[in-house]
Amino acid sequence: MVELRGVRHRYDGRLVLNLDHFVVPAGAMLAVVGHNGSGKSTLLRLLALLEAPTEGSVLWDGAPVPRSAPTALRRRITLVEQRPVLLRGTVLENIGFGLRVRGISRADAYKRTAEVADQLGLLSLLERRRTELSDGEVQRVAVARALAVRPDVLLLDEPASSADRAAAAAMYRALATERKARPFTICIASHQLEDAYRWADDIRALAEGRLSPVTPENLFRVELAPAGTDTMSARVGAIEILVTTERAGPAVLAVPPGDIFVSREPLASSARNVLRGRVTRVAAHRPGGGIAVTADVGIELVAIVTAEAVRELALAPDAPVVFSFKASAVQVF
Repeated sequence: MVELRGVRHRYDGRLVLNLDHFVVPAGAMLAVVGHNGSGKSTLLRLLALLEAPTEGSVLWDGAPVPRSAPTALRRRITLVEQRPVLLRGTVLENIGFGLRVRGISRADAYKRTAEVADQLGLLSLLERRRTELSDGEVQRVAVARALAVRPDVLLLDEPASSADRAAAAAMYRALATERKARPFTICIASHQLEDAYRWADDIRALAEGRLSPVTPENLFRVELAPAGTDTMSARVGAIEILVTTERAGPAVLAVPPGDIFVSREPLASSARNVLRGRVTRVAAHRPGGGIAVTADVGIELVAIVTAEAVRELALAPDAPVVFSFKASAVQVF
């Protein structure tokens, strides 16, 4: 288990990560989602022990990690960055590099290399060099190279950003197969929400370097303007959202999906944000259960409701719907 406590991390004096507590449980498949600049890559570098936080602690299995992490511990964690660098040589030599430096015999290294290459659909590319690979293939080679050394914790930064859907699915299947054969921990930073919901055991969202209660589907960069006592308004696309806050100017708004009331007609309630629209998608929600109902209400919003509510309200694509939420429910970053 890797854990961050009281972490504040700065670059050039600017606070880029502000986390009171962040845990990657042992054996988990965790997805971290968020906009560009939200802090995902910085978070992975801290978890990989490649950087020490400006403030706070990194813990491994409950024990604090020294600011200069031991090499033996760092070898148990592997980070694949979004734009990985391959070594000179062939795909075969790249995947097997980590095994060779660990003293694995040539025969065992080749066997392991062939296994992960097969899982990731790379067997036909083993003799190719970097200049003969697409960006998506480079990413898969880097993931294969990481899997080959069997890390205890595997950190992946946008591992499918350059891959087509088939290649991305193959990669996630390979990770799932590897986890069944050998329990280990995976943390993925990704913009691909569909993949996160399908493959991850748990999902965390970052906004402006802080944990957000919602995924990026309900995150909006806005300008807040006064709209009454302790109330601000924000223009998001074609609609206005009212927020209970004294803060004005640039901000990020988060509308928690669980705080959105879903109905066919406007409800008699204190909710000041009442938005009419039509359902665009209904899908199972992970983690935590419930059903994710996506609607176009002038912007796309996602609400989490029970399966019973979906049946009672006959929620299906193109059905009319009303989303309501209180101004006080909106989070401001």
